[in-house]
Parts: sequence; structure tokens; C-alpha cells
Amino acid sequence: MKRLHNLLIGLLLMAAIPLAQADRLTVAIPSSFVPFMFQEDGEWTGFEVELWETIAEENGWEFEYNTMNFSGIITALQTGRVDAAIAAITITSEREETMDFSHAYYDSGLMLMVRADNDEIQSIDDLAGKRLAVTTGTTSDNFAEESLPDTELTRFSRAEQAYLEVRSGRVDAALHDTPNVLYYIETAGDGDVKAVGENLEAQSYAMAFPRNSELRNAVNITLLAMMEDGRYAELYERWFGEAP
Repeated sequence: MKRLHNLLIGLLLMAAIPLAQADRLTVAIPSSFVPFMFQEDGEWTGFEVELWETIAEENGWEFEYNTMNFSGIITALQTGRVDAAIAAITITSEREETMDFSHAYYDSGLMLMVRADNDEIQSIDDLAGKRLAVTTGTTSDNFAEESLPDTELTRFSRAEQAYLEVRSGRVDAALHDTPNVLYYIETAGDGDVKAVGENLEAQSYAMAFPRNSELRNAVNITLLAMMEDGRYAELYERWFGEAP
């Protein structure tokens, strides 16, 4: 806790330089990635949405969401067409070369989904010669491309499309971020699908910004304050049912 406090003080000093920003920030967001961001009764909600909106309110920022598919979000960040993005974005060394990240706030990984009656696929070792659905531009896409050369990949712009392909039997499995896979199975899978294998590729999510964004320090200051005063833990437990 003392180390976190000292880090917070250091960031406050770094942020003493005025933050230059547009009157209204543009924040890229995917159409849905439950439970991190989704629309309910026409309003955005979810863990990352509430986290971002708390940070924005404390910093007095006005903003608007710009909905894009995931690969479009990455491109928009790399070209500076948006001010920030909340999209369950995994921090990778490759992405750090073209964009900036906030401090990590969620530990994730990758998980396989198959039909509930499929006992043939128990792990990624069983995917040779099989059809695997992934989401374009995500770490699941990258992992499958690099690690599963004998698997036929089918790419979709949204994870929900990949899941429906599994349920219909048009593909053998889908690979995507663990929390989203498990949330879908529990809330929308209707008993048709299940998770198999172990959690792959330890990952961390963060908010993302174009390189050298002046927003990053201010976001980190507020985020660390929330972690220190308990608001982050309260938000995390409300959405995930357990302490961070």
C-alpha cells in the first residue's frame, strides 16, 4: 500500500503540466463485450464503462463513444483518430510500439468454447484439422495464427458471431478472452456450449491511447486512487462476484 501511495504521489507531480485536450473526447468502444461493455435499455454499462466514466467525471472530461469493431479500434488508436479506447484491450509488447496503455486493471487469458455435446476436443492439442473461429485483430487471432498451424481459422469481426458458429456446428470451436467466453456460456449459451481446456496466455487489460497522449497520466492517477480507496475493488466485485 505504501508503494502504491508513493507511486500515486509521483504521478500527481508528473501531471502538474496542464492537460491539453479537445472540448469533447472521442472514446472508441466495441458494440458489445460483456461484462466489460454493453448496452442495456439504450445506455452503456459494464465494468470498463463504469471505470472509464468514473475517471472521466473526476477529471471533468466530456466525451462521446464511437462504436467500432475491434480491429478498427486498434487502427484508430494507431492513427490518432480517437482520444482513447475501452475495449478489453490486452497489453502486448507489439501494441506498445504503436499506442500507450494505462495501468492494467484486469487479468485475463484465452479459453476454448465447443458445443456441449462435443467430447472430442478437450484442449488446443485436439484442434489439428479442426475449424476454429476467432475474432479479427485480437490476441486469440494472433495466438491461433502462430500456435495452431494445422487448424483452419475462420475470422469474425465480433466474438458473438464466432460463438453462434460453434452453436450451429459450422465450426468446431471458438477461441476468445476467458471472461467473455465464460460469461456468454453462463448467460446466453442456453446449455448449448461449454468451455474446455486450461486458461491460456496470461493477459492484462488496460485502457489504450494514441502514443504520447496527455490523457494517460491523468487516467492513471485516478485509477490508482480508486485502487487505494477501495472504489475499484467495490466495482470489480459487483461485476465479477469476487475480490480483485
